[in-house]
Amino acid sequence: MRVFLHRKFEKKFIKLHPKIKEQFKERRTLFMEDPFHPTLNNHPLSGERQGQWTINVTGDWRAVYVFKGKDTVAFIDIDTHSNLYE
Repeated sequence: MRVFLHRKFEKKFIKLHPKIKEQFKERRTLFMEDPFHPTLNNHPLSGERQGQWTINVTGDWRAVYVFKGKDTVAFIDIDTHSNLYE
């Protein structure tokens, strides 16, 4: 799996607490090895976010991505569950 980070994602990521950054990096590595590993709770979104998918970064933090090809994704957003799905 090839993973890219959208510019919006990168801007938010820079401001995150180091623990959240490290956790995302670990989850991204796991995602690249097995995108549907149970730990990630990978699932499609609905409503306004239809066409987007999400993985768990921590108990409350989520990373949102879109498919750019069969084996390519772009992470487009990262935030807490409540901020992403208000």
